[in-house]
Amino acid sequence: MTRITGIQKIHLVGIGGIGISALAQLLHHDGYTISGTNDSESPETLDRIRALGVPIHIGADIENIDSDTDLVVYSAAWETRAPEFMEAIAARGIPMKSYFQMLGDVSLGKTTIAVAGTHGKTTTTAMLARVLRDAEASPTAIVGSVVREFDSNYLAGTSDLFVVESCEYRRHFLNLTPTILVVTNIEFDHSDYFKDLADVQAAFRSFMEKVPEEGAIVTNPNDPNIAPLLRGLAAPIIDYTREEVPVLRMPGEFNRMNARAAAAAARASLLHISEEAIQESLAAFEGTWRRFEYKGKTKSGADVYDDYAHHPTAIQKTILAAREKNHGKLLIAFHPHTYSRTRDLFEQFTTAFEGADKVLIAPIFAAREPDDGVTSSEKLAEHIRKTGVHAEAATFDEIEEIFNQESEEGDIVMTMGAGDVYTVADRLVVPHT
Repeated sequence: MTRITGIQKIHLVGIGGIGISALAQLLHHDGYTISGTNDSESPETLDRIRALGVPIHIGADIENIDSDTDLVVYSAAWETRAPEFMEAIAARGIPMKSYFQMLGDVSLGKTTIAVAGTHGKTTTTAMLARVLRDAEASPTAIVGSVVREFDSNYLAGTSDLFVVESCEYRRHFLNLTPTILVVTNIEFDHSDYFKDLADVQAAFRSFMEKVPEEGAIVTNPNDPNIAPLLRGLAAPIIDYTREEVPVLRMPGEFNRMNARAAAAAARASLLHISEEAIQESLAAFEGTWRRFEYKGKTKSGADVYDDYAHHPTAIQKTILAAREKNHGKLLIAFHPHTYSRTRDLFEQFTTAFEGADKVLIAPIFAAREPDDGVTSSEKLAEHIRKTGVHAEAATFDEIEEIFNQESEEGDIVMTMGAGDVYTVADRLVVPHT
């Protein structure tokens, strides 16, 4: 149970976001009166919250927020998405906290197990939460995706264990105070904020320094991007790469690494947990929304998958995992996420699609950024073609049409990206009759 002194009525701005929607469920579960604002419908998250009886307003209107509201919690994206709305809230004198600040508040006093890393943190968080739940440790968990076994991105628990996916962007994770920290890996990303890899590493080092000596840091100490950060830390280092894991339902060596990290973190969190319990739970793990998620079949019988991969390394690893599953054609629709990432990792993106038979590049998902006037899907497709992979720029409608025409039974059709390209996968799937 979370109780924050003097607060009862909370309004959440951007309540449809994958993280803040989990926080909304936690606050409702803990007895707060909550309401929310979102810029659009988001059934994957909003339906769960509405089912709790929470009122949600679509559109930024100051009248959404009752005059007796004690606190406004906002998604950081709204600072740029709707600055006038945010200024109007502040002008009314209502106390405001970001999602990440509130996450730090609700986790205070708990045994916080934070999962961080450039790749794999969502799946690792979900796996860890499942292992601890199956071991009857009753953790609370906030995950950056909907976990199939929980049918939610939130797991309500009764113990003091608090499992949370933590984000390095703008050093948001420094709002948390972890007892156990999992670092899956570190690469250069979020180039609209971080200057270079060293800047990313400095953020992770600051996070590692928050872990007390009675805690633990679960990571890969042989990773060249991580090893230099581990010197002189108070907390002991646990090498997750030594873990044995069972055959998983999810393909790919990267998912096996996620499972190793989850296994090591579970053992560090729950000393009495048995090896058998860890193995059984991981073997049964069904996956999460948008992480190598099987959607169904096209009208021609091709298998349709969707994945959140939006960094070159994640794309490469997802393609390798897809190739483990079949020997037909691999057709990919990639939705680049932000102009800055596409521009600053451009060369890596051009070589990331080796192993695909065809790549369609959707218009760049701008997210929080304006068009830089330089980077484009057409330019990326042109440079991918120079590596020998067939690639072309295409709209969502064109992707659907091309994949319906060209996919066959035995093929894999996959949508990739952190934007809304998953809607194309949904449209490609033939409904069950």
